[in-house]
Amino acid sequence: MINKRDVKVALLTLTLLLIFIPIFTYIFFAHDLESKESLMNKKDTGVILLDRSNKPFFTFDEARYKAFISLSEIPLHLQQTVITTEDRDFYQHPGFSWRGMIRSAVTNIIQRNLSSGGSTITQQLVKNSLLAPSKNFLRKYQEIVLSQEIERRFSKKEILEMYLNSVYFGQGAFGVEEASQTYFNKSARDLNLSESALLAALLPAPSRLSQDQLALKARQEIVLQKMLTQKYISPQMHQYAMSEPVNLKLNEGSWKYRAPHFAFLVRDELIKRYGEETMIRSGFRVQTTLNSNWQEYAQQVVTSQVKNLTKNRVNNGAAAVIDPKTGQILTLVGSVNWSNPDFGQVDVTTSLRQPGSAFKPIVYVAGFEQNLITPATLLKDTPTTYNLPGSPPYKPVNFDRKFRGPVLARRALANSLNVPSVEVMSKVGVPTVLEMAKRLGITNLEEPAQYGLSLVLGAGEVKLLELTSVYGVFANDGIKIEPTTILEINDKLGRKIFSYQPTPQKVLEPEQAFLISSILSDANSRAEVFGNILNISRPAAVKTGTTEDFRDSLTLGYTPSLVVGAWVGNSDGTPMDQIAGSLGAAPIWKSLMENFLTETPVEKFSPPANISQVWICRQNGLLLKEASSSGLLEYFIKGSEPKKICVLPKLQKENLLQVVS
Repeated sequence: MINKRDVKVALLTLTLLLIFIPIFTYIFFAHDLESKESLMNKKDTGVILLDRSNKPFFTFDEARYKAFISLSEIPLHLQQTVITTEDRDFYQHPGFSWRGMIRSAVTNIIQRNLSSGGSTITQQLVKNSLLAPSKNFLRKYQEIVLSQEIERRFSKKEILEMYLNSVYFGQGAFGVEEASQTYFNKSARDLNLSESALLAALLPAPSRLSQDQLALKARQEIVLQKMLTQKYISPQMHQYAMSEPVNLKLNEGSWKYRAPHFAFLVRDELIKRYGEETMIRSGFRVQTTLNSNWQEYAQQVVTSQVKNLTKNRVNNGAAAVIDPKTGQILTLVGSVNWSNPDFGQVDVTTSLRQPGSAFKPIVYVAGFEQNLITPATLLKDTPTTYNLPGSPPYKPVNFDRKFRGPVLARRALANSLNVPSVEVMSKVGVPTVLEMAKRLGITNLEEPAQYGLSLVLGAGEVKLLELTSVYGVFANDGIKIEPTTILEINDKLGRKIFSYQPTPQKVLEPEQAFLISSILSDANSRAEVFGNILNISRPAAVKTGTTEDFRDSLTLGYTPSLVVGAWVGNSDGTPMDQIAGSLGAAPIWKSLMENFLTETPVEKFSPPANISQVWICRQNGLLLKEASSSGLLEYFIKGSEPKKICVLPKLQKENLLQVVS
């Protein structure tokens, strides 16, 4: 027997729930109803990365990318197809439809589940943007309450605009603009009737229908028939749209997985700056420094060169491209193939590898700073043994196993001669070189006791990205700007929370940086060893590096506006087959420099005010009183010019003189 008291309690409880649920629901969601942005983006989490042109290329943590487009730009027939299929009474109801809800309830009772929702477009907006996906009567009641409040706050056109910009169309596409780009490679502005009907056809089951074109075509025909029945289109328009073939570009190069190594660099920076939980929950939209077109080209170049070197036991390559004036990382290829299960996801640009002779400019610039050498300093390229306390005798040899006798510092660095470079190292000392490396941006070379004179030949492991940035200091006249991947960060409501501002640091005098640039861009001097293999169509400073047993091949170089570092080798350190820096990495460097500098002004390395030029003897670097074919015009930091006069027998005067730039 039913207890009347229990019935009264139950009815009272139900009444109180019906009264207070709307109040609590309103209070809880009031902040999210303040604007279209807060409503549409309430559920957005994770991180979306945009390139420097604000095009998305990677997402983390199930982020939703929605490319907003105003209702006035969305074709009327696209609006109508969605209204026809999702909510034909959209412009008449107050946010919910009693008829639809009753029909849904009957269907649910018959089928014994809650699969049919009877939701209006407004209710779907609430469900997609505010409420949890669970299906129960409490949530349905909240849905109705919030739908009415949305209808009170916003116009029908605003509601439709929000819905069309946030509804899910499958294939990771939220909103009509992203769906149109995903399925048709065009803006929603340009969709025809047939294409609009296809998008509307996806809405009942986007994940399934986007993978089943036969079912999608059948669903499209239903949409078009409804359009005809509801007199949105004429019979002629219906017939023409029905005859259009289904032509979708499904699963073709999703933007969500481009430039993965670069993307993870950005993610690491975000975690360092904000913490992982904040990063995920805030729904960051990050405009990065990435040039997507350059990135695609660089990946192709690296892949092609590694393929060419497969016969030489080479299986991997990497490249980094930086704007030295801003520190912005424009391109980063961390490996030849991210999908390679053995090494693809290891970013070589941030891994520790020996740089070989690419480290030499750091030693030479330390020598310039300490006034221990000039470009005209006479160095010994002869068999030499160094006996250092606590170390076995050290006898450096050149790459080609030849000795050239006395050579000037310019010739030694331009041709990457090992023996005279070790002499420079011995003059400067390991602690001074390590201090210089750290100042320029190398972060992992710490203890002087761990290194000897072979440091100048690349015995210390460094990161390619950091070394590329070091060369950027030379390019930028001694001004160091920390490499960055981020230009701007906005939260999910579009509020700017970070904007990149470079912080230049003067770490070298411009005269010292210029001397390095002058030597590394001296094509005439380096031709002795390298011929024209490193030359490009404009002045560029460049240095190669090859490590012991050909384990690493590097080339780094720059103009005043661009610096590129390239590497090829094997991630596990397996030796290559006689692939030096000039053969392995140099072709990558040259291709990237030539392509990226196309249609840009040719720049030269201009000497700063504190640089002088004097004639010296090419044999010994001493001062020449007058120009001669036995001399060359050399750069010096003012005050460091040679004082001794060069006296040569039978000095020949000529009109044609070699000028070193």
